[in-house]
Amino acid sequence: MNFYKTKQWKRKREVILRRDEYLCQECKRYGKATQATMVHHIMPLEQRPEYKLMGWNLISLCNKCHEAMHNRNTDELSEKGMQWVERISHYLENNPPS
Repeated sequence: MNFYKTKQWKRKREVILRRDEYLCQECKRYGKATQATMVHHIMPLEQRPEYKLMGWNLISLCNKCHEAMHNRNTDELSEKGMQWVERISHYLENNPPS
């Protein structure tokens, strides 16, 4: 079954959108208030499936920013997507998951 169709994902997605106040976290970094419509896995699901439901690995994004995080054809992270991976990796070094 497609993970993104599971009740578990749909519930988690809603929790993350609510946590982020339905605002795109990338736009917010630049002082813009843009409605978030997507929840993005910072460390990609395909590479790190064990993090698929970890709140620290999920951010709310608008569609434009989500598209800018990775190439949809190759599934490779863009430079912007890699910057978020670096940010979360630094966070994890200082706050290891329990």
